Amino acid sequence: MTDTKPDLPPIADVPIPDRIDHDDHWWFASRTWAIEALMRQVLPKTNGLSVLDVGCGAGNMIHHLSRYGQVRGLEVDPRPVREARLHGYHVEQYDATQPYPSDEATFDLITAFDVIEHVDDDLAILREAYRALKPGGHIVITVPALMWLWSHNDEINAHKRRYTAQTLKTGLAGAGFRVKRLSYNQFFIFPAAAALILLRRGHEPELTSHHLDEEAYEVEMEPASPLVNIILTQVGKVEAGLMRWLSFPFGTGLVTVAQKPG
Repeated sequence: MTDTKPDLPPIADVPIPDRIDHDDHWWFASRTWAIEALMRQVLPKTNGLSVLDVGCGAGNMIHHLSRYGQVRGLEVDPRPVREARLHGYHVEQYDATQPYPSDEATFDLITAFDVIEHVDDDLAILREAYRALKPGGHIVITVPALMWLWSHNDEINAHKRRYTAQTLKTGLAGAGFRVKRLSYNQFFIFPAAAALILLRRGHEPELTSHHLDEEAYEVEMEPASPLVNIILTQVGKVEAGLMRWLSFPFGTGLVTVAQKPG
């Protein structure tokens, strides 16, 4: 690091909200449970970790991650940064493909939830995460899976690619990580989800996206009826429970925990 790069300021001692609106949506809840299933199995059982959430957006996962320790966030877009700060979160505007504004080997845990698919050089994020982690530290990543599932949702999210288990493993290995756990998620709904994506190509619902609308600060979640939301939420909860003990062979997304040797 050069002396010209600013350090992240101290973490503010602020209350963590019990929930934010995304917690009520089945997709967000299911992804969170899948993340927790793998993290609880692999990570040390402690709440004193130094955590960095890369590409944190408006801080939708920071209150979940706070159970593991003190959380900082990095986000390249100033609009969600402002929103995150309104919640009292410690988030800095920064490009995660560049050297982080912190010393080397600073963090115990780095997370990148649906982040690396947004950049041309995803390996740059992984390599910088490796440099910023302490020896023995972990990175937790989620990404969308399978390029043949590409849809309008990928377009409004400004995705560059979707991944397979092998391409994600290859990228992590190229940055120096050892994969501890990797699984597809949304396995049980995969047949219906894949069929829906393929059948309605060209007729997808129009959703607000900060990539297309200067007034927005994030991509709008596709709404679901209360009954469908309840059913899919419970399916996600069951799947996450099983994911603690097994890895699913396919799904619409991927979740992985990898470690920096040391």
